[in-house]
Amino acid sequence: MTFLSILFALLFEQLKPLRADNPVYGGIKQMAARMEASFNAGQEGHGRMAWIAVMLILLVPTLAIYWVCAKISPLLALAWNILVVYLTLGFRHYSHYFTSIQLALNSGDEAAARSLLAEWTRQDTTGLGVNDISRMAVEKALVTTHRNVFGVFFWFAMPLGPAGAIMYRVAEYLARAWNEPEHLKNEPFGRFAARAFYWIDWVPARLTAIAFAVVGNFEDAIYAWRNFAHRWQDEAIGIILSAGGGAMGLRLGTARENAADVPVADAAAVDTTGIEPETPPGEEATVRALQSTVGLVWRALLLWMLLLLLLSFAVWLG
Repeated sequence: MTFLSILFALLFEQLKPLRADNPVYGGIKQMAARMEASFNAGQEGHGRMAWIAVMLILLVPTLAIYWVCAKISPLLALAWNILVVYLTLGFRHYSHYFTSIQLALNSGDEAAARSLLAEWTRQDTTGLGVNDISRMAVEKALVTTHRNVFGVFFWFAMPLGPAGAIMYRVAEYLARAWNEPEHLKNEPFGRFAARAFYWIDWVPARLTAIAFAVVGNFEDAIYAWRNFAHRWQDEAIGIILSAGGGAMGLRLGTARENAADVPVADAAAVDTTGIEPETPPGEEATVRALQSTVGLVWRALLLWMLLLLLLSFAVWLG
């Protein structure tokens, strides 16, 4: 049922992509904002209580509905699973940004590409060249695909089923919503949400990196993962981008990210002591890297689907 649920949800999303501003997502955003306003009294414990409350409000009804559907009919339970996966997947939510940036760069319209990238990443893209635009688009695509697709796959395949998929996506959103806004940065309230998502995403992030390595350049991906992932401030993002970049032969990350916590060596010094290079190996991202990213993501998706199919067969035969 896991494989069929994901397969049909992916097919439905290809036919009718769910908008990023749909009412379901809007309702969860409003709930998160209300919980923050009601619970936030400046203590980390208040954030923990708010996080647990949000999860209980969403997960208990999800499991109850699934249990009722399973009692009535397996087909009804399958339909509920498909609906939940369709709502939690985001394979096509932001693909229009990536495609539009690729088309703009191919046509030489760097201004349009910068504007689209700024809207997508919510970062200042003023003055960025083609290489930087391409690099940031690739990075955003890899991280978004992991959090909107592969992380959902993993938790949906766990015993919680549809509740696991919802838990993952909501935990990812709360980690952002309660830490990134200006009035919540460095506030104790959001620390638990960030820590909870770190552990929830610990295994999925590494499985995504392994998938990128398997379907790409395995040796370079593993080398980059082992030697450069720690240079990103966010460990999970570092693992995904270093492995993804290595798999495609690309050098991802800004100079600051790649040099984080690493002393700057003398540029004139010759590396004869076995010290690792300051920046990951690989080429600078170009417009062609965008197409390479599409291929890597689709191959990784097919690998995940194959593994889920084998898992479903194993459960069925068992």
